[in-house]
Amino acid sequence: MRSMASKHSHQEHSGEKLRNAAQAAFVDAGEQWTDMRADVFEVLAAQDCPASAYDLAEGVSAARGKRVAPNTVYRILDLFVRTNLARRVESANAYLANSHPGCRHDCIFLICDSCGQAIHIDDDALTGAIANAARASGFADVRPVVEVRGTCSQCN
Repeated sequence: MRSMASKHSHQEHSGEKLRNAAQAAFVDAGEQWTDMRADVFEVLAAQDCPASAYDLAEGVSAARGKRVAPNTVYRILDLFVRTNLARRVESANAYLANSHPGCRHDCIFLICDSCGQAIHIDDDALTGAIANAARASGFADVRPVVEVRGTCSQCN
């Protein structure tokens, strides 16, 4: 996942720094960083495009040398989304590692229909306006999910 800054600044992590930042954020959230959770995060963080729980289960199974059920991976991914370690691309039912797990905000995803690449941009003013409009309509616990589909510059 590539990220483009836009009105929101944060530290992007990759490689071992990402794993360390994710583990720290997870433990700070009161969760245990188990070997299975670490393995799921490693496979997730290695993906170039949003990946399904089934794809991740295959990767974790290969890394562990034994079958890991997709349901196990789904539960861990749900926990990762709740604790800000991963983002769910709703339209694809797929997941991406959050490259800045210590920073909470709503992302806008730009998804290429050709290659599947997902770029996230941060625009707190835009997602805040969507959240405010939803609250003004009586919605509570608002979590904007903004996905824009099209063709990226490399595929265009």
